[in-house]
Amino acid sequence: MAYVSPVAHSTSIFKDDLFKGKVLFCTGGGSGICKAMTETMMRHGADACIVGRKLDRLNASAGELAKATGKRCIAAQGDVRNPEQLKSAVAKTMEAFGRIDFVICGESLLFVPVVGCLNLREQTVVDIDTIGTYNTIKATIAYVRASKGSYIHVSATLHYKATPFQVHVSAAKAAVDATSAVLAVEEGPHGVRSNVIAPGPIGGTEGVDRLQTKDKLNGGISSRIPLGRLGHLNDIANTTVFLFSDAASFITGQVIAVDGGSEPLRTVGLPYPQCVLDPASVKDMIKPRL
Repeated sequence: MAYVSPVAHSTSIFKDDLFKGKVLFCTGGGSGICKAMTETMMRHGADACIVGRKLDRLNASAGELAKATGKRCIAAQGDVRNPEQLKSAVAKTMEAFGRIDFVICGESLLFVPVVGCLNLREQTVVDIDTIGTYNTIKATIAYVRASKGSYIHVSATLHYKATPFQVHVSAAKAAVDATSAVLAVEEGPHGVRSNVIAPGPIGGTEGVDRLQTKDKLNGGISSRIPLGRLGHLNDIANTTVFLFSDAASFITGQVIAVDGGSEPLRTVGLPYPQCVLDPASVKDMIKPRL
């Protein structure tokens, strides 16, 4: 039987007070992968500000994170496409905590319809993922310089190979990777590091739910992952703790794919070339809302 990698918990590896006295600023921290990243940083001592567009969800998530970790978490409503709203979120963070050490650029809008995709929606993906990352950097860089801090940008693996119907995401995330690399070069002399986490297929996330075909073509995603399982939110969270820790103090400008080794085996997932010659014929193979 093939080996299945165990799911590790950061608290069994890193000390609890690793980030005591430090502050995390996270866009997209109200849900999903970025919420898990934030929770793990808080479990290791950091206070946090989570930023997003939906204030009700942010407030609920901030309360949940604080209760689960015993650390402070504040919610700041803001759209990463709006520089002034980000400045307000940063000001709220500085008022509450007096510093920003770590920034997660994680706000994203990954999915639009496969068939009949609208130009406006494609533009929205680029505006949130790419321009939103740039705006977040601009709003926080002075404070991250002051603390000799670090950035993590949440990307994807779709652009490593040509993925049909994902040109919007591929272009946006490739730009995020490039932005991080330039940031690392420009800000390294100021004591600031910048890296990218590129999640592969992570179980229970919107990405896997939408990209997986209804009939689990080719035996399902996990059968094509060398380490034997879908990724877990903990896998991303553990990588976050490592990259923000002093153990990674000589790592910058890198893209870390957290995918169980799946990228070399990744296929289109839909019948090719049928899916591009006749997209309507494969629409029923895809889960709703893709």
